[in-house]
Amino acid sequence: MLPIILSGGSGTRLWPMSRSSFPKQFLSLNSNQTMLQETVLRLGNVEEVAVICNEDHRFLVAEQMRSIHQKCSILLEPVGRNTAPAIAIAAIEAAKAGKENEALLVLSSDHVIKDTDAFKKAISAAEPLVAEGNLVTFGIVPNKPEVGYGYIKAGSSVGEYGFAVAEFVEKPNAETAQEYLDSGSYYWNSGMFMFTAKRYLEELKAYRPDILAACEAAMAETQSDLDFVRVDKDAFTNCPDESVDYAVMEKTDKAVVIPLDAGWSDVGSWSALWEIKDKDINGNVFEGDVIAHSTNNSMVVSNERLVATLGVDDLIVVDTKDALMVAHKDAIQDVKQLVNSIKDAGREEHKVHREVYRPWGKYDSIDNGARYQVKRITVKPGEKLSVQMHHHRAEHWIVVSGTASVTCGENTFLLSENQSTYIPLGEVHCLENPGKVELELIEVQSGSYLGEDDIVRFVDQYGRA
Repeated sequence: MLPIILSGGSGTRLWPMSRSSFPKQFLSLNSNQTMLQETVLRLGNVEEVAVICNEDHRFLVAEQMRSIHQKCSILLEPVGRNTAPAIAIAAIEAAKAGKENEALLVLSSDHVIKDTDAFKKAISAAEPLVAEGNLVTFGIVPNKPEVGYGYIKAGSSVGEYGFAVAEFVEKPNAETAQEYLDSGSYYWNSGMFMFTAKRYLEELKAYRPDILAACEAAMAETQSDLDFVRVDKDAFTNCPDESVDYAVMEKTDKAVVIPLDAGWSDVGSWSALWEIKDKDINGNVFEGDVIAHSTNNSMVVSNERLVATLGVDDLIVVDTKDALMVAHKDAIQDVKQLVNSIKDAGREEHKVHREVYRPWGKYDSIDNGARYQVKRITVKPGEKLSVQMHHHRAEHWIVVSGTASVTCGENTFLLSENQSTYIPLGEVHCLENPGKVELELIEVQSGSYLGEDDIVRFVDQYGRA
């Protein structure tokens, strides 16, 4: 079995924690592990996984897989084209590796599943059905009349645990959702699937040959770069945007649903996260530095500073380094409207955090003004920033801890704690951590333009030059 992890989402509904450059699958929302790491770890000991993500997230995926010691191949989508093409390029890659008859277990990277044993039993139940040529989906046993999910209607029995898919239905209204729940024949559509690469590609050829042709063209010109496989951008961009449900599962006569009752949630909103969290006697979930009085059925998350609440009910309060959101739980589904307003205002808080992760470490923009910016930079042991220069800014570096190897023009030298150096405007320079502990330094930038796009890279070990 080869797990295929879809990791292309932007997680807008969990703003301000989740942002397009660092979406929810890379956050630790349910445990000490990130949601992507949880997705892999609940599978147990698997030899290899394949993760499909976009170019901007490639180093996040690689680092998070490395930290849990998981062998991983990473397929990079040049643009988002929904789940049918994403699964197709993974199936084509598997077939190229001689794994066309191997079961592909397609999972989202940002789901919570509390009962791992029940999840594994459902996978085991799917294996013989997949071997017989069926395309299996996992239907969540509903526990309430949910209007936020699509549903799957079960038909006649297939094998010991499965049912033929009678119908996929769109998100219902409240009355219809109650009817579905009462009937016992409907399941929530989880977006998890299992089939062989060969069968999926056969069905895609039968029902959406245009998608298959575009994906085959994209995979004919792949490029390997470090741990990443890049598909041809032009060919993939021309691929239709379509979900696997519409492209294949709703059309094939080999669709089978296996019921799954495992404490599943897609964590699609802050209220959904509040529902799955352990609560105090007043129904509250508090994370971080929080003091509350006369507060009920609320969720308060503080990343850095003290957050205090008094005399409030049913609120979601999320405080990050650069944004604070206060919302009523009944309105939390409209977070996207806030994000759209931020975009329309030309701001950046929908896209990046104040603290930004890079393959070499991270930086935190701790202060800024009209002609200056101050960053706290952390470089991991053995890592190196690109050899670069800037047209519009000069920089001062002050080492706080660790050892820095600095290249400035023709000179290379070491700096230790409390030592500093100056990088003139236009000078080619580089920063490296040659030590065994993290390097932390303060960077003070000054100049007429301080944007991140004022970087000319000459040499970069991460392929960004």
